[in-house]
Amino acid sequence: MAAHVLRLRLALLTAALRGKPADVARTVAGLAVVVGAVAVACWALLSLADAPDRVVLTITVLGGSAVTLAFAVAPLVTGIEDPLDPRRFAMLPVTPARLAGMLSVAGFLSLPVLALIPIAACLVVVWTAHGAPWAVALLSVGLGLATCVLLARVGFAVAAIALNERRSRELAGLFLLVLLVVVVPVGVYLASLEWRGRVPAQLADVADVLALTPLGAALATAGVAAVDPGGVWASLAVTVMTLLVLAGVWVLLVRHMLTTTPRPVAVRERGGLGWFTLTPGTPAGAIAARSLVYWMRDRRYLVNIAVIPVAAALTIVPLMVVGVPASVIALVPVPLMALFLGWLPHNDLAYDSTAIWMHIAGAVDGVADRVGRLVPVLLFGVPLLAVTVPLAIWVHGDWNTMPALIGVCAALFLSGLGLSSIASALSPYPVTRPGDSPFQQPQRTGGTAAQALVLLGALAAAVPALWWGWLALTSDPGDTWLALWAGVVAGIVVLVGGVLIGGRVFGRASGRIMEFAEAT
Repeated sequence: MAAHVLRLRLALLTAALRGKPADVARTVAGLAVVVGAVAVACWALLSLADAPDRVVLTITVLGGSAVTLAFAVAPLVTGIEDPLDPRRFAMLPVTPARLAGMLSVAGFLSLPVLALIPIAACLVVVWTAHGAPWAVALLSVGLGLATCVLLARVGFAVAAIALNERRSRELAGLFLLVLLVVVVPVGVYLASLEWRGRVPAQLADVADVLALTPLGAALATAGVAAVDPGGVWASLAVTVMTLLVLAGVWVLLVRHMLTTTPRPVAVRERGGLGWFTLTPGTPAGAIAARSLVYWMRDRRYLVNIAVIPVAAALTIVPLMVVGVPASVIALVPVPLMALFLGWLPHNDLAYDSTAIWMHIAGAVDGVADRVGRLVPVLLFGVPLLAVTVPLAIWVHGDWNTMPALIGVCAALFLSGLGLSSIASALSPYPVTRPGDSPFQQPQRTGGTAAQALVLLGALAAAVPALWWGWLALTSDPGDTWLALWAGVVAGIVVLVGGVLIGGRVFGRASGRIMEFAEAT
């Protein structure tokens, strides 16, 4: 029976090369990309044969940890259907434990695992060249592959049980945003380190920690055998315990999937409702989904978003003309972007036009309305700031000032959102109507005070963070942490207070808001 399952798995793999010519061409192109990436990875690993042991160990542990984490996360966010779903084998006369074992073995016959096998062989060659016993090197890569396979099996099972009704393209998009937030700052930080033929102390410390975690312990076994033979047993013990736990969890999940009736697929999962399938089924969740649709499709919102980085970048020109040092100029555009991002939703309610009647007729709680409208700005602003803050610090040259810059940006951004939540309900003013050109602004007599007060209020809330940030930059570097906490605390307080006050204003001024929408 195990051989039959393996033959089925092989048939599924080769089936991708049969079918319509266009589909086969896409498959072949994808395989060519994978083969090229594997070849580059193998060449890079083999080039480490003459590198110091410590360099090879650090790169192996960091790279192996990233690959292992990818095997755990990918099934949860990609929405790919599992071809080895245990429920497909429910009619076979086999126990859950035996089926779990067969599916685990079949899991090695997948494209990601097959792509890792040549890379694993290169790792064996490299570590053998560095003095590790070949048996230990083989054991290390074998345990690493087994860990990846079991993590993928558990991830697919969890996704099939818990996430089937919630996965969508939007969830994959959120994952890409999170990946951007993590990868870009880490890449900038790594580029700023002093390599010069050696491993930076910061990365060496991270590798030492990961070597004793389930993510990096397996591939660290061969490296530790070459660098510190006495430390092999610690990494090996962590790896064995990880495999035992994963195997136990996998067997329990298989038993649950074979003995439990799957939930029916929700109708809205097939309805193409996009963000509405991802956000919670609450008033705030529905408003957040509707706002996300508007922000991604309405030209008025897109223009506002595109203007912010441009406006912040333009501030560089006059500073350069008057001779301000580049290290100081680098710290200016990002706080300005944070200020404008927090100010962006100060008139968000007016962009609804007459659609605001849905909120009022539905007696939507004011706080829910305020919270839902902030979600698109947060999803756009947080990744933008997470990417630009490290870039600014990189240009500035002193990573000790990064906490201060984070604190200043947090104060400006969060307090701006809180004050905008009040202003949009208290003093909306006419904007371009839906469908009109975003550059065609209507004549208005009000709104200027609300715009100015939001900007001035955000700047006032950020004064402590700005003050300590300036001191950290000019006199005492220790004040950088005071700037961080002052900015974060001030931003959160103003944000929460603004949402609560804005919700109360929205509830009491619903009639006036509806009159405004109909009049404009």
